[in-house]
Amino acid sequence: MGVVANIADHELNKDVAAIRTPDDAEAMRIAVRRLLGRTLTAETAVQIALLNNRGLQAAYNELALAEAEMVEASLPPNPRISYLWKAGSGPELEIERAIVADILALVTLPVRSEIARERFRQAQLRAALETLRLAFETRRAYYRAVGAQELVAFLAQAQLSAEAAAQLAVRLGETGSANKLDQAREQVFYADITAQLAVARQAVSSEREGLIRSLGLWDGDLKFKLPNALPALPRRAQSLAAIEVEAVRRRVDLQISRMELDALARAYGLTQATRFINILEAGYADKLEKDKEGGRSFKRGFEIDLQIPIFDFGEVRVRQAEAVYMQAVNRLLESAVNVRSEARDAYRVYRSAYDISGHYQREVLPLRKIISDEMLLRYNAMQIDVFSLLAEARQRILATVTAIQAKRDFWLAAADLKAAVAGGGRSGNRNEGTNPMAASSGESGRH
Repeated sequence: MGVVANIADHELNKDVAAIRTPDDAEAMRIAVRRLLGRTLTAETAVQIALLNNRGLQAAYNELALAEAEMVEASLPPNPRISYLWKAGSGPELEIERAIVADILALVTLPVRSEIARERFRQAQLRAALETLRLAFETRRAYYRAVGAQELVAFLAQAQLSAEAAAQLAVRLGETGSANKLDQAREQVFYADITAQLAVARQAVSSEREGLIRSLGLWDGDLKFKLPNALPALPRRAQSLAAIEVEAVRRRVDLQISRMELDALARAYGLTQATRFINILEAGYADKLEKDKEGGRSFKRGFEIDLQIPIFDFGEVRVRQAEAVYMQAVNRLLESAVNVRSEARDAYRVYRSAYDISGHYQREVLPLRKIISDEMLLRYNAMQIDVFSLLAEARQRILATVTAIQAKRDFWLAAADLKAAVAGGGRSGNRNEGTNPMAASSGESGRH
């Protein structure tokens, strides 16, 4: 677990642990309950997942299996013992014993042990890659859940305002101050926002369940508390001029591919060295014979078993090894190209999401507030009617909903950027959602 712990500390600043004993499990439960005792942040959510997710623990079990395989490959081959007993119809008796060892396996043991160590190192990196994948997926699930909860809270307030506006339009219509068109516009907006609130509430449940799965929680631990809103944007966006170089240097999956290539190169050299000697076994043998007169004779010697390459000179194995090696070379080059492209794309998406969300926070929402305040002043001065004021309120609601979604998309893009540089996979859905009030935006601008 040393390699996994180092990568988790460097890339995530988090602790990891393999649960091997009941004491380990109890210590984990205590730590998780302590973290669940306060409002979750993205960092505490990731730490809970790394300690509590059973799928990650299964990956660590695979690492333990790989370690056992490495130890097995570093041991000399076991000798074989044969015992032959033959008796005829008369007093003749023949007993033959032999102890045979694989000499070729003994000679190549150092090289095979080194290859086994490389395989185990790859298993360590695969466990680290699974750790990163879970961490970044938990972070994404957290931002989706909190963003959905913030959207529901705002839509619930907007629904109350829309309901009041619809009721006002009905009363004005009863007095003859509002025509059917104005009444219908307020009523349909109220109906739209009610439907979208129901959709958003369902999304909250689904996103929360997704977070629960990443955290590995069940039973009494499901009542954890999330914050009411997403974190504010950072004051400055990350500036990663050498994003491609960083990704190629730090990506764990590329490190695994490089190690696979090195292991194949060593195995290819081993194949070349043993291409003609497929089986070479030698050992001690003795033979006890008893003749008809009752005399006994005991003979000792050595036994060698060698496969003679008459039909197969090892060319097939050499060609196979060479083809597998070149396949790994091409896959590594392809992965390097893809990693560079993913890093560039992730950074562009990150900067774009930062700029868009910042634009709504610094420009659109403040301007919408100014417009709303000015419209209210004009309404109080009887320069505009109530429906113009309500139309502006609808536009402000739409802008706020889009701003919430833009902020959520920024934090998802930030998680994707870290995954693109360190490894662990990016989210499949770039466009997380559209403005739920888009259906009514056309109606809102016709006043």
